[in-house]
Amino acid sequence: MKLAVLSTRDAGFDAAFARLVSVDTAADRRIDAAAAAIVEDVRRRGDVALLEHTNRFDRTSAPSVASLEIPAADMRAALESLPVEDRAALEAAARRIQSFHAKQRGESWSVTEDDGTVLGQRVTPLDSVGVYVPGGLAAYPSSVLMNVIPAKVAGVREIAMVSPTPDGVRNPLVLAAAALAGVTRAFAIGGAQAVAALAHGTATVPAVDKIVGPGNAYVAAAKRHVFGVVGIDMIAGPSEILVICDGRTDPDWIAMDLFSQAEHDELAQAILLTPDAAFIERVQASIARLLPTMPRRAIIEKSLADRGALILTRDLEDACEVANRIAPEHLEISTDEPERWAERIRHAGAIFLGRFSSESLGDYCAGPNHVLPTARTARFSSPLGVYDFQKRTSLIRVSPAGARTLGEVAARLADGERLPAHAASARLRIGR
Repeated sequence: MKLAVLSTRDAGFDAAFARLVSVDTAADRRIDAAAAAIVEDVRRRGDVALLEHTNRFDRTSAPSVASLEIPAADMRAALESLPVEDRAALEAAARRIQSFHAKQRGESWSVTEDDGTVLGQRVTPLDSVGVYVPGGLAAYPSSVLMNVIPAKVAGVREIAMVSPTPDGVRNPLVLAAAALAGVTRAFAIGGAQAVAALAHGTATVPAVDKIVGPGNAYVAAAKRHVFGVVGIDMIAGPSEILVICDGRTDPDWIAMDLFSQAEHDELAQAILLTPDAAFIERVQASIARLLPTMPRRAIIEKSLADRGALILTRDLEDACEVANRIAPEHLEISTDEPERWAERIRHAGAIFLGRFSSESLGDYCAGPNHVLPTARTARFSSPLGVYDFQKRTSLIRVSPAGARTLGEVAARLADGERLPAHAASARLRIGR
């Protein structure tokens, strides 16, 4: 397998690096148009369109959207029927995720000024949330926990889950996770049509206030189109992992960490940064030896060949600067004193410190959320958290004394902006 090897010392590095991290937008435009048409169709025709698209894309023959609702009893039965080890693992992950996110909950506050004016902020949960969970062969119970638990911690009352079931096959682990996490309603629907139904509502599927959760390119495009009608968490792209290594970690560990994200998707990106040229050769040898043992070999091979790279840097400082240019979803710092290098990282969705902190632990059970910004959006956005399911409302109670002081300031500024009604409103309360 041909895997790109680059060096920051080479004159052509910047051009090669730009090609490596670029994304083809031609396919995105086609997908965007198709998703927009589906969203509009469901908005106009409701359940009828939703059923048509679901039966077509999931290869089912459901008689109605109502028949696609998954009863709470089925979710509970899935949980109860799990093998003991599977249920224990699911519950352990849920406890850790809940414990971590409980620390994120925002609280209301207020302050009283000397003149009696009270200013504050009220923090309240959203009323309802829709959670998209990939289905079929790519079924992710971990995604259920990571999206639903923070919403429950925030105090969201209504949580509707949508998850496609190609050929009518429902994943028991996804249903079990839904029961454990606290999903209130669930539907066996997916794709752009499910996003449209959650945003606009149909006779059967309730409209929600915000849609969260990962999906394919059509789901991402649909979320972009319904934003403004509802809130969304983010427009997530293919998975990414960036590893900074000093050359002292077992190369098999690093190879497998690269595989762990490459196996998600042929468009996923896995990159190693190291100042040790000999280590690159050792990792290449590990990749060649381990890749044939991977059940998802074809996907990994395509991902690494098209978008993967092993990059030789001048030193670890240089590696950190390249990492900031990438702003990766997942960043492993597999070095001695990883905290030292983490201080140099300005942009990353999640940072995994030290040789034993594999990204896969973050995907499932470490506790922090695995819904992370991709495609360089870590420059300005954050992991999913409780704060995504809470709103903040400003509170202002002005005392008579405060009205006199603030009124003069507001009136003067309103005059400057030529908004006389604003100025008059302020002055009436101070007798002028």
